[in-house]
Amino acid sequence: MNGRVIALHVRTEKHGTPTPVAEAVGRIGGGIEGDVHAHRESRAVLVVDRATLDALGLRPADLREEITTLGLPDVTNLPIDTEIRVGGLTLRVNGPCEPCTHIGELLGVPDPEEFRLSLLGRRGALCTVAVSGPVRVGDPVEVLVPA
Repeated sequence: MNGRVIALHVRTEKHGTPTPVAEAVGRIGGGIEGDVHAHRESRAVLVVDRATLDALGLRPADLREEITTLGLPDVTNLPIDTEIRVGGLTLRVNGPCEPCTHIGELLGVPDPEEFRLSLLGRRGALCTVAVSGPVRVGDPVEVLVPA
Protein backbone atom coordinates (compact mmCIF):
# COMPACT_ATOMS: atom_id res chain seq x y z
CA MET A 1 0.00 0.00 0.00
CA ASN A 2 1.52 3.31 -1.09
CA GLY A 3 0.39 6.90 -1.12
CA ARG A 4 1.60 10.42 -0.49
CA VAL A 5 1.27 13.17 2.08
CA ILE A 6 -1.24 15.81 1.03
CA ALA A 7 -1.37 17.84 4.26
CA LEU A 8 0.46 18.25 7.57
CA HIS A 9 -1.01 20.04 10.58
CA VAL A 10 0.07 20.79 14.15
CA ARG A 11 -1.86 22.12 17.11
CA THR A 12 0.01 23.98 19.83
CA GLU A 13 -2.92 23.75 22.30
CA LYS A 14 -5.22 20.85 23.18
CA HIS A 15 -8.37 22.41 21.73
CA GLY A 16 -6.49 24.71 19.37
CA THR A 17 -7.04 25.12 15.67
CA PRO A 18 -4.83 22.89 13.49
CA THR A 19 -2.20 24.94 11.66
CA PRO A 20 -0.96 23.76 8.26
CA VAL A 21 2.78 23.29 7.91
CA ALA A 22 4.85 22.39 4.85
CA GLU A 23 7.36 20.31 6.83
CA ALA A 24 7.56 18.65 10.22
CA VAL A 25 9.93 16.47 12.23
CA GLY A 26 8.99 13.59 14.50
CA ARG A 27 10.05 12.88 18.06
CA ILE A 28 11.11 9.23 18.57
CA GLY A 29 8.68 7.54 20.92
CA GLY A 30 6.24 10.44 20.55
CA GLY A 31 4.66 12.62 17.92
CA ILE A 32 5.36 15.61 15.69
CA GLU A 33 7.61 18.34 17.16
CA GLY A 34 5.61 21.45 17.96
CA ASP A 35 2.31 19.54 18.23
CA VAL A 36 0.40 19.29 21.49
CA HIS A 37 0.69 15.47 21.27
CA ALA A 38 4.47 15.38 20.65
CA HIS A 39 5.14 14.00 24.14
CA ARG A 40 2.55 11.21 23.98
CA GLU A 41 3.64 7.63 23.55
CA SER A 42 0.54 6.02 22.04
CA ARG A 43 -1.92 8.62 20.73
CA ALA A 44 0.83 10.81 19.29
CA VAL A 45 0.19 11.03 15.54
CA LEU A 46 -3.14 10.56 13.77
CA VAL A 47 -2.97 9.55 10.09
CA VAL A 48 -6.17 9.91 8.05
CA ASP A 49 -6.66 9.27 4.34
CA ARG A 50 -8.30 11.77 2.00
CA ALA A 51 -10.88 9.10 1.01
CA THR A 52 -12.47 9.40 4.48
CA LEU A 53 -12.51 13.18 4.29
CA ASP A 54 -14.02 13.17 0.80
CA ALA A 55 -16.72 10.66 1.79
CA LEU A 56 -17.80 12.95 4.63
CA GLY A 57 -17.35 16.30 2.87
CA LEU A 58 -14.47 17.29 5.14
CA ARG A 59 -11.15 19.08 4.66
CA PRO A 60 -7.68 18.07 5.84
CA ALA A 61 -7.33 18.52 9.65
CA ASP A 62 -11.11 18.50 10.23
CA LEU A 63 -10.63 15.18 12.05
CA ARG A 64 -7.67 16.70 13.93
CA GLU A 65 -5.16 14.51 12.12
CA GLU A 66 -1.53 15.57 11.92
CA ILE A 67 -0.89 13.72 8.64
CA THR A 68 -3.38 13.50 5.77
CA THR A 69 -2.57 10.99 3.05
CA LEU A 70 -3.87 10.11 -0.39
CA GLY A 71 -3.75 6.47 -1.46
CA LEU A 72 -4.18 4.70 1.92
CA PRO A 73 -7.97 4.41 2.20
CA ASP A 74 -7.74 1.52 4.70
CA VAL A 75 -5.13 3.13 6.98
CA THR A 76 -7.55 2.90 9.94
CA ASN A 77 -7.53 -0.88 9.79
CA LEU A 78 -3.78 -1.50 9.61
CA PRO A 79 -2.68 -4.08 12.21
CA ILE A 80 -1.07 -2.87 15.42
CA ASP A 81 2.73 -2.55 15.10
CA THR A 82 2.56 -2.08 11.32
CA GLU A 83 5.17 0.48 10.26
CA ILE A 84 4.46 3.27 7.82
CA ARG A 85 7.27 5.25 6.19
CA VAL A 86 6.12 8.84 5.73
CA GLY A 87 8.85 10.86 4.06
CA GLY A 88 11.81 10.61 6.47
CA LEU A 89 9.64 9.38 9.37
CA THR A 90 8.73 5.85 10.25
CA LEU A 91 5.53 5.54 12.26
CA ARG A 92 4.39 2.51 14.26
CA VAL A 93 0.63 1.91 14.30
CA ASN A 94 -0.85 1.67 17.81
CA GLY A 95 -4.38 0.97 16.59
CA PRO A 96 -7.42 2.67 15.12
CA CYS A 97 -8.63 6.01 16.40
CA GLU A 98 -12.01 5.30 17.94
CA PRO A 99 -14.58 7.91 16.91
CA CYS A 100 -16.10 10.11 19.60
CA THR A 101 -18.92 12.65 19.65
CA HIS A 102 -16.41 15.38 20.59
CA ILE A 103 -15.10 15.61 17.02
CA GLY A 104 -18.63 16.19 15.71
CA GLU A 105 -19.16 18.86 18.35
CA LEU A 106 -15.94 20.59 17.29
CA LEU A 107 -17.13 20.54 13.68
CA GLY A 108 -20.61 21.78 14.62
CA VAL A 109 -22.45 18.91 12.94
CA PRO A 110 -26.22 18.70 13.64
CA ASP A 111 -26.03 15.20 15.17
CA PRO A 112 -22.64 14.38 16.77
CA GLU A 113 -23.68 10.78 17.51
CA GLU A 114 -24.68 10.15 13.89
CA PHE A 115 -21.39 11.69 12.79
CA ARG A 116 -19.50 9.45 15.24
CA LEU A 117 -21.18 6.40 13.76
CA SER A 118 -20.24 7.54 10.23
CA LEU A 119 -16.57 7.42 11.29
CA LEU A 120 -16.58 3.82 12.52
CA GLY A 121 -13.75 1.90 10.83
CA ARG A 122 -12.34 4.98 9.08
CA ARG A 123 -11.32 7.56 11.72
CA GLY A 124 -7.60 6.97 11.05
CA ALA A 125 -4.62 5.22 12.62
CA LEU A 126 -3.01 6.37 15.85
CA CYS A 127 0.77 6.08 15.62
CA THR A 128 4.03 6.75 17.41
CA VAL A 129 7.25 7.92 15.74
CA ALA A 130 9.68 4.98 15.52
CA VAL A 131 12.33 6.68 13.33
CA SER A 132 12.67 10.45 13.23
CA GLY A 133 13.27 12.53 10.17
CA PRO A 134 11.59 15.25 8.14
CA VAL A 135 8.21 14.82 6.49
CA ARG A 136 6.96 17.24 3.85
CA VAL A 137 3.74 17.73 1.96
CA GLY A 138 4.10 15.66 -1.23
CA ASP A 139 6.37 13.03 0.34
CA PRO A 140 5.69 9.36 -0.44
CA VAL A 141 3.95 7.13 2.09
CA GLU A 142 4.64 3.40 2.20
CA VAL A 143 3.22 0.69 4.42
CA LEU A 144 6.23 -1.48 5.28
CA VAL A 145 5.92 -5.24 5.10
CA PRO A 146 7.63 -7.03 8.02
CA ALA A 147 10.71 -9.04 7.04
